[in-house]
Amino acid sequence: MTAKPDLINQRCFWCGEDELYVNYHDREWGKPVHDDVRLFEKICLEGFQSGLSWYTILKRREGFRQAFQQFNIKKVAAFTAADVERLLKDEGIIRHRGKIEATIHNASRALDLIEEFGSLDAYFWQFLPPASERPEQINRSTIPASTPTSIFLSKELKKRGWKFVGPTTCYAFMQAMGLVNDHIEGCIHR
Repeated sequence: MTAKPDLINQRCFWCGEDELYVNYHDREWGKPVHDDVRLFEKICLEGFQSGLSWYTILKRREGFRQAFQQFNIKKVAAFTAADVERLLKDEGIIRHRGKIEATIHNASRALDLIEEFGSLDAYFWQFLPPASERPEQINRSTIPASTPTSIFLSKELKKRGWKFVGPTTCYAFMQAMGLVNDHIEGCIHR
């Protein structure tokens, strides 16, 4: 029996058969997340992923967690220039000065959102896209790179001073955190 072209073992095509990717697909991707620390971690890691594959970030996720104090927002917001220099030497993460500085900067912006909205959860979950912008069927060719809602979220975050939060990054965040369900037709998690 041959697999459908978009499915490997009844999963979305992108996870292939690699155990790390399959576990991420099965246990995390697309499942609704309401925890502020996880939301902050993911928006930061999506920023680090910009220009790279998600697999590259996923392989280093534990290194990122150690380097950024488990993504404790208050601790990261308190990082200094010395922390930036320390992180630039950390082989467990992507050593990109702009992305490191953006993560620290965005932690302060996250604290502002928490103060204003009560939580990152309350802020991000107001960006559920309308049904009209969702494809009728989800398959390899209909999954968008960005949507009007991810463009709007990107603009709103940028107005609030966030960095490395373009429309594609915001859409990947929305997919991963369960704001949209982009598991393809026939996937065991659809």
